[in-house]
Amino acid sequence: MRCYFVKNWKRIALPLFLTILYSGIFTLWQLGLMRLFDAAARLDLDAFLTWTVIELAGITLYYGVLILENIAEARTVRALNNQVRHDLYLSLMEKSHSAYHSQDTGEYISWLTSNVKQIERLAWSPFFSFASCITVVLFNIAALASLHWVILLAGLASTAVMLILPKLFQKRMERLGEVCAAAEEQGAAKLKDILSGFDVLRSFGRADRFLRQGDAVSRQIEDANCRRTCMQTSSAFLVGLTGNILMLLQMVIAVFLALQGKVILGAIVGAGNLTGGITNGLQNLASCRMSLASAKPYFDKITVHAGEQSAREAEGLSPVREAIAVENISFCYGEKPVLSALSATFEKGGKYALTGPSGCGKSTLLKLLLGWLPGYEGTIFFDGQDAKSYTPEQLQTQMSYIEQDVFLFNTTIRENITLGEDFTEEQIQKALQDSALAGDLAHMPLGLDTPVGEEGSALSGGQKQRVAIARALIHDRSILLVDEGTSALDQKNADIVEKSLLSNPDLTLILVSHHLTEERQKQFDRVYRL
Repeated sequence: MRCYFVKNWKRIALPLFLTILYSGIFTLWQLGLMRLFDAAARLDLDAFLTWTVIELAGITLYYGVLILENIAEARTVRALNNQVRHDLYLSLMEKSHSAYHSQDTGEYISWLTSNVKQIERLAWSPFFSFASCITVVLFNIAALASLHWVILLAGLASTAVMLILPKLFQKRMERLGEVCAAAEEQGAAKLKDILSGFDVLRSFGRADRFLRQGDAVSRQIEDANCRRTCMQTSSAFLVGLTGNILMLLQMVIAVFLALQGKVILGAIVGAGNLTGGITNGLQNLASCRMSLASAKPYFDKITVHAGEQSAREAEGLSPVREAIAVENISFCYGEKPVLSALSATFEKGGKYALTGPSGCGKSTLLKLLLGWLPGYEGTIFFDGQDAKSYTPEQLQTQMSYIEQDVFLFNTTIRENITLGEDFTEEQIQKALQDSALAGDLAHMPLGLDTPVGEEGSALSGGQKQRVAIARALIHDRSILLVDEGTSALDQKNADIVEKSLLSNPDLTLILVSHHLTEERQKQFDRVYRL
């Protein structure tokens, strides 16, 4: 949390300066009110009118600066929230394939939405309130010192008590903050599961289960938040009670000194207001400190800080000049062995097929080549270089992966193929022809600019696979890994796509298939049966 204030000190400086300015104006305003009250008590009309004009000017200036501070703070909070999300994206990008998929997408969505808003509520807003409270307290202490040293000592004593008291609740608030953060993440994941299965439950007449599960998730989230709120309210009550008792004592002291003629009559009202400013400021300080403490768990999700070089920025894998060699590879999912002492060679430009029954390790081998599953025995060489010396990001600069369950972004076909990069019309048309997608586009009124819907819901399974194939081809990767990537195509389109892939002399193709005809097998350089 502290690093964000350091990194963004230029943005934070302006609202902090304005906070100090309006706090100082507010204190001078209170001192002016004492002079105004004193003039009224002495029936000095000229002094009363003069101080009235001064107070009106002070009020106007105070609220003008306050508006500017609120605007500056809102812009700073916007920048801080964007920075947090940026660092969360970096944290996700640094995760390995297995680590990323070990958590549900709903949890990540929770990090980027509700967690960021919780950080804003529990960290950013309290931080600026904390700065405001400190400046108010310091200015009011200085104002009390200008009245009488006894009033000052009483104010300092109040300060000491109000600073020590919140520490009794800090650890408890941190633990409750951790519980709330965990409850929100788990709740988001469960909600995603419930909503995704809505059609299944309704089709089997189990809408009551949808309601029960939804209510249970809601209770899980709200119970944790309620416990934290109750604890925060109880501690705030105790702090507030103590603060008001101290303010009353301060006013008694001011009255006693005024009766002795040691302070002006206006100090009876002014000292109470200044003391109230101190106690209220310290109460708010206590609340801010507890809020900041409970925000800590939300920052624990961020493991990468802006400015650090990540693996994705490293130099990519060079194009394969000779071959990819797999030597004595063994891999297990937990206690279940999938591959055992497998060896294979994939030469540059060669066309290879992996066949075998479900669960024999065909898809696993592709993921090992991609660097997604690091916990294997044996060695994978790229032109004699151990694959473990590369990051998955480096390996994927030369490889493209097409799986059976294709994911498409909720945008146009063009954007899903190009991924926002610039390609010539010739490159796009070649990718469309080689993926057998051109014929489908001819029947779509918007062509390449046709929206695909959420996760490609507006396209058929075969069309989604053709878009994925076009995406792989246009990005010109030298190694193409296809995991049942043509399974949803009819025979005619499958022949077009596979003919295009098999006829490309520069492309190293490794294709997984459950069923290969004898004729198709002959077109591969080698078929590995796992």
